[in-house]
Amino acid sequence: MKKIIALLLALAMVLSMAACAKEEAAAPTAAQDNKDLYAAHLQEDGQIEMGLEGVEVEVNVSDVHMDAAEASASGNWEALFTPVDVEGRAIDMLNFDLTPTAEEKAAMEKEPAYGRPVRVYFGDGCTAGSIVADALGYYAEAGLTAEGFKGQSYNEALGAGQADVCIGHIATMLVPITNGVAMTFVGGAHIGCKTLYTLADSEYNTTEDLKGTPVSVPSGIGSSDYNITCMMLDADGINPQTDLELVQVTADACINAMENGEISAALLSDTFAYAMVKDGKLKAIRSLLDSDFQDNNCCVISMNTTFVKENPTIAKKVVQAIQKAHSYMRDKGAEATQFLLDNTWNKGDFDMNVMINNSLQFGTGDAFTEAGLREVVESYVKLGLIKNMDNVDEIMELAWTPVLG
Repeated sequence: MKKIIALLLALAMVLSMAACAKEEAAAPTAAQDNKDLYAAHLQEDGQIEMGLEGVEVEVNVSDVHMDAAEASASGNWEALFTPVDVEGRAIDMLNFDLTPTAEEKAAMEKEPAYGRPVRVYFGDGCTAGSIVADALGYYAEAGLTAEGFKGQSYNEALGAGQADVCIGHIATMLVPITNGVAMTFVGGAHIGCKTLYTLADSEYNTTEDLKGTPVSVPSGIGSSDYNITCMMLDADGINPQTDLELVQVTADACINAMENGEISAALLSDTFAYAMVKDGKLKAIRSLLDSDFQDNNCCVISMNTTFVKENPTIAKKVVQAIQKAHSYMRDKGAEATQFLLDNTWNKGDFDMNVMINNSLQFGTGDAFTEAGLREVVESYVKLGLIKNMDNVDEIMELAWTPVLG
């Protein structure tokens, strides 16, 4: 496995293209070569820690949504993951024909990226839409070819032009954009996926209870986990710089740190924490799936700025292909989850992954994404997370470049 990973870090990998998937066809299966290549990649800051392999959990789907603290207090934990309908949030492209029109084809042929593969940064879990689009043949349907790229950071890869497109956290990418990294957001991906957890038998039941204590942001100070936690606390009227201490304890060490009294809580991925909640070890007190965050993307589609500027039609077709994959992941929840598990892009219990994937509402529309992004930008400016710019409109001009039209 180490040899495979080393090879992936050194080489760009060409992905075979599958035929266009039809809605009435059986669930698609990725080529074994692609499956093995994708399975080997490493994660980075902002990673989505996936479910624990070989661990089966009881899943009791709720028909009523509750926010994290209420759901934990009621004993109805799964109510956090019950989808909330938000008008205009979803983009519906499951049956969209990606075939370029004559006008699009002519425009694509004039763009500098025409004739070479689109370089897609690897993702998995909730960021897998860009590689699902390849496995389902959507890039091919859009008149494109694709190859995978994996480096140490998608910020670095996009900024340096080593990769053209990725799916990742707003919280990972927004600050670097304002610091001159050459990337921009081009479409919405999904909501949710991160939650503040404490020990189930602890005295910490709300964010108010965390005042004066150390709270872990596993990916580090100034990272995506730090930014997300700051935004959650600020939404509750808690100053993340003065009312408590944010520290780094890695996700795999957080439980011991809580038990030893070193930290009170930690921001974790829901698929990672789920089995520990069901085992009575953890409880949730605040989440990006809470009602007041249902109108904010967690993750977005991002592209290299020069790629978007010089290849507007190809960029549009790439985003269409990814959003069609997102529509599949949202509208065909159980089938898509099995597909992700089969290709190691999800891990852990099937029923758990279906429920959590359904909560993410893959494929958010441009108007929804823009409105939520502006709220995030305003929050980051207020909290001082963005330090070298303070004009929201100027930040939005850098960070938001919708391409679907």
